[in-house]
Amino acid sequence: MSQKLFIGGLPFTTSTDELRQLFNQIEGVDNVTVVTDRDTGRSRGFGFAEMATAEAANEAIRKFNGYALDGRTLKVEVSKPSAPRGNGGGYRGDGGYHSRGSRW
Repeated sequence: MSQKLFIGGLPFTTSTDELRQLFNQIEGVDNVTVVTDRDTGRSRGFGFAEMATAEAANEAIRKFNGYALDGRTLKVEVSKPSAPRGNGGGYRGDGGYHSRGSRW
């Protein structure tokens, strides 16, 4: 069963290819991604690695959690499911819509 890891504390200059090279030291890496800002294309300082097995994930955590990379300390842990986003768009969730006009 594959396991997704969160990788925080990345230097903002780290590319997906550089992070992939680092994580390829561990056997069982399926995919590595550095998350980038959609407007600027710059790294947001974190990424994810998908490991083929729980054993490979645990080995990556042991090896890279606390690892110094270009003056920054990495935080590597099992990724938690993302929280649901708000409804946005003015939808209140109760069947009504917000009005930008007066409350009264």
